[in-house]
Amino acid sequence: MKTIKTIALVTILIATFSLSNAQETKAKTDTEAVIAVMKTYKDAIQNLTTEGTFNLFAEDSEVFESGGVEGTYAHYIEHHLGPELGEFKSFTFSDYEIDAKVDAPYAFTTETYIYTIVLNPNEKGETRTIRKKGVATSILKKMGGEWKIIKTHTSSRNTK
Repeated sequence: MKTIKTIALVTILIATFSLSNAQETKAKTDTEAVIAVMKTYKDAIQNLTTEGTFNLFAEDSEVFESGGVEGTYAHYIEHHLGPELGEFKSFTFSDYEIDAKVDAPYAFTTETYIYTIVLNPNEKGETRTIRKKGVATSILKKMGGEWKIIKTHTSSRNTK
């Protein structure tokens, strides 16, 4: 009888350990997937393109920027960011850090960075550089097996 109890206890411990490891692995995989979505978006902007970014956002997403309501991502691209990207010679991020917390089916990210925008030369051939410290918070939802940005808010201030 003592042997049966010992076997049962060991079996329960192994099952519990296996389940715990599986949950940790899934959480790590989800966290990595969320970070990959956010980095894909950042990289596209650095490359001055929106190509491939629409699939990162839910169709009814909401974008907020520095106190403004920009609407859905599609509206934001059409009326705000898209036209701006055409005016930039370069857009780079530095000191980039991201933190992601997954509480399925949602994930929450905070990104901090410094961004530097070099504008295209004006009619006199002069360029202007904008350098700001920024922060972005986003909420993602796992939809159809993929992480999609449903809300994002960015803000910035002058660097010192």
